[in-house]
Amino acid sequence: MLPVVALVGRPNVGKSTLFNVLTGTRDAIVADVPGLTRDRQYGFGRLGPVPCVLIDTGGLVENPKGIESQMRAQTERAVQEAERLVFVVDARAGLTPQDHFVARELRKSGKPVTLAVNKAEGLDLGVAAADFHTLGFGEPVGISASHGQGCEDLMDLVLEGLTGAPAEESRPEEVRIAIIGRPNVGKSTLVNRLLGEERVIASEQPGTTRDSILVPFERDGRRFALIDTAGVRRRSRVEDVVERASVAKTLQAIDEAHVVILVLDAHDTVAEQDASVLGIALQRGRALIIAVNKWDGIPEDQREEIHRQLALKLDFVPFAPLHFISARHGTGVGDLIHSVLRAYEAAMREMPTRELTRTLEHAITAHQPPLVRGRRIKLRYAHQGGRNPPRVVIHGNQTASVPGAYTRYLTNVFRKTFDLFATPVVVEYRTDANPYDRPGRVKKQERGQRRSRKSRR
Repeated sequence: MLPVVALVGRPNVGKSTLFNVLTGTRDAIVADVPGLTRDRQYGFGRLGPVPCVLIDTGGLVENPKGIESQMRAQTERAVQEAERLVFVVDARAGLTPQDHFVARELRKSGKPVTLAVNKAEGLDLGVAAADFHTLGFGEPVGISASHGQGCEDLMDLVLEGLTGAPAEESRPEEVRIAIIGRPNVGKSTLVNRLLGEERVIASEQPGTTRDSILVPFERDGRRFALIDTAGVRRRSRVEDVVERASVAKTLQAIDEAHVVILVLDAHDTVAEQDASVLGIALQRGRALIIAVNKWDGIPEDQREEIHRQLALKLDFVPFAPLHFISARHGTGVGDLIHSVLRAYEAAMREMPTRELTRTLEHAITAHQPPLVRGRRIKLRYAHQGGRNPPRVVIHGNQTASVPGAYTRYLTNVFRKTFDLFATPVVVEYRTDANPYDRPGRVKKQERGQRRSRKSRR
């Protein structure tokens, strides 16, 4: 296993900025807002003598109130998981009572702690770090996370004495699942239910999740990565920079996922932003599953109407399966993973050219393409052009004139034949070149003309 390093400190000392520098990513949202990071965020360290897993944490607060208590619990779990701890403090703010509190908590862990004095650019480190010696964690390391200064030296010290993990045997690719939806529909509760632990903060307060939290786990020998995302609201209601960044992270999570689960609240109607974010996932070609949450609280006489409304408003994704669940009580949640695996396998399916062409021929025999200006469209053969989503490339003549209805017909034939469950199918057309215009023939004609001119001379 790779060594695990947790970044810990009071709020707003630059832990997330340091996390992004050390991982070479922008996975953690960064803003000048205390308490922005709430859940644990994981990443792979790119600096230092050996690879490691890094954990970004929320700020440790001495007397937490409300959601701060859950943030503190998340940080304590990160400290338990880690082998090495990086205690981040702010050189410009100096030593504070909150830093003393964090130091006491870290000493209780009994784990090696490296003190990183952040925001030290342009300062005399001896002066800036003088007060921090009293914390008792040895010589402080001066860094500037925002400028990338001193970060590699920091990790050399943190990872000193550790060796890299041995090479792993070849394993199946992890299945990345993005959980999306409006605020307060139960996304984080669903993540916790799937994991079987309180891994992410779940609260009745809308907007609890601000970042996209990636959580790796294994089940039945398969590796998964759940991505809990911030709720997506209408653009007119996305007011501050933090929420705009959260929405951007949700779109990034969709782009990186294999399977997207849209969570709806059974007590609410399907809103415009539900259809909008689902449309984005469809545009990106992701396999789609719809989870209608809080179903256990819906009276029987209202369920038929909800089914009807879902079919009406989500008719543009008829291939997306519906799961009626209760994330809080676990009802129907077990079936989600089975659907996710089936959707992933469909999205990544290999479709041999011979079988694709045979399927195309059978479809044409059953239902001929239409005539265009008295001439029949000819579709000759098909091959696979990509995966996630499955892409079928069809070659023929007059392909630019194929109607959308006929493309939908072919899409449904390919979906049924190859069991392309829950995933969009992209059909592309390519018109074959006229054999009388092929470059080889033109060059041959040109050579003949040159020889004729030479003979005349």
